[in-house]
Amino acid sequence: MRILAFAASLRKGSYNQKLVAVVAEMLRGIGADVDLAEFRDFDMPLYDYDLQTAEGLPPGAEAMRKRIEAASALVIGSPEYNYSIPGILKNAIDWISRARPMPWRGRSIYLVSASPGAIGGIRGLWQTRIPLEGCGALVFPDMFALAHADKAFDADGALTDAGARERLQNQVTGFYRLAEAVAPLCCGEETPRKQEITRALEEESRIQPPSKGGE
Repeated sequence: MRILAFAASLRKGSYNQKLVAVVAEMLRGIGADVDLAEFRDFDMPLYDYDLQTAEGLPPGAEAMRKRIEAASALVIGSPEYNYSIPGILKNAIDWISRARPMPWRGRSIYLVSASPGAIGGIRGLWQTRIPLEGCGALVFPDMFALAHADKAFDADGALTDAGARERLQNQVTGFYRLAEAVAPLCCGEETPRKQEITRALEEESRIQPPSKGGE
């Protein structure tokens, strides 16, 4: 099963990118094919309906759409900005939500965060769930927040705390098993049953206006 993994951070040496890399290695260890991306691969302007109407998805959003559609699940590392979701991630979610069929819908997502603070960015993860679930993503119930991230990695990028590694590995394994079970229904080959599920999801979670509609 292919999984797209990235951190919504542009900073060199990002703790969230380091954490996502650890998750990627754990997933590879249990059989996943992981596409580990840099968020700079997805540079895009602020969402603008007029720009969408005139030109469609910008190149960075189109690149993200293609890599999401090539995967059955995602791992997203999301920093906490002012108790909430980073603007660059929310902007990306908004752009990708305009594609049809909705790329987020039906895909399993595991959220992680890392912060030098004492609670590891968990408040931001709760906010990040909202737009993703609103777009029909299947966000894994457990989330991982790494506190004191400035001291959490060794020189090779591995987690130094055995307890944190074990807790993360348990969550990663649970996420992979659930995503693997769901993927054939939502992200597998085009079959009559998959088409039926896709239509049902579109009808039951139609919170966004049509792709050609404005605000």
